[in-house]
Amino acid sequence: MPIELHNAAGHRCLMFSDAAASGEGVQANQFLVVDDDTGAIIDPGGNLAYTELYLAMTGHFPPQRLSAILASHADPDIVASLDRWMTTTQAPVYISRVWQRFIPHFCKPGKTAGRVLAIPDAGARIRVGRHDLVAVPAHFMHAEGNFQFWDPVSRILFSGDLGVSLGVDPTVPVSDLGPHLRHMEAFHRRYMVSGRVLRWWAQMVSTLPIEMIAPQHGAPLVGAAIQDFIDWVSQLECGIDLFGPQHYVVP
Repeated sequence: MPIELHNAAGHRCLMFSDAAASGEGVQANQFLVVDDDTGAIIDPGGNLAYTELYLAMTGHFPPQRLSAILASHADPDIVASLDRWMTTTQAPVYISRVWQRFIPHFCKPGKTAGRVLAIPDAGARIRVGRHDLVAVPAHFMHAEGNFQFWDPVSRILFSGDLGVSLGVDPTVPVSDLGPHLRHMEAFHRRYMVSGRVLRWWAQMVSTLPIEMIAPQHGAPLVGAAIQDFIDWVSQLECGIDLFGPQHYVVP
């Protein structure tokens, strides 16, 4: 069953958190944004998620009416099911220009022809129904070409791998960051490339009105946890900050 994150004036945001619940892979969230009779799916997942997600989505929105498939980056748990979405919908896939020539490898030859639209490094606005979803730069968090998607109607930031928590109930939003950090810290220290890009990200998103941060794994952040998370990552040492020559020794 999807979790309804927002529903007002013909604009809905749904989170699917158990489509890949076989235990073979990491838990992952997929998101559906619907505006009137048009929709976009964000980070549709891999083949472990496809069948359950497709069936669950049909109860709320016809997948054939999707106008966009949005991929934060090109990891398998983000978009490895692309071959099947290319068959069951006519929607184009939007992804960083860095990955434009790579994701056709998930599909049969010719299947993505004319349907992979590159997002420039500076980001873009992508029309879905009456409104735009905003592709917000999030490069090196953790992929070289990476985007988050901000919905100015619901004020939800779909944050990809930033804000991830592991081993939690994804259906229960988190408003108190302190006890939650033990589910986040190890992931962020390893998967985020450097504290410098996190500080730049924190400066950027502080200009946006955000009512929820919805990551690709784990639970959404709401209330006080949003600003607390922005403050936390702006001070975090991670990735190459923690590595040195001792990590580059021939075994």
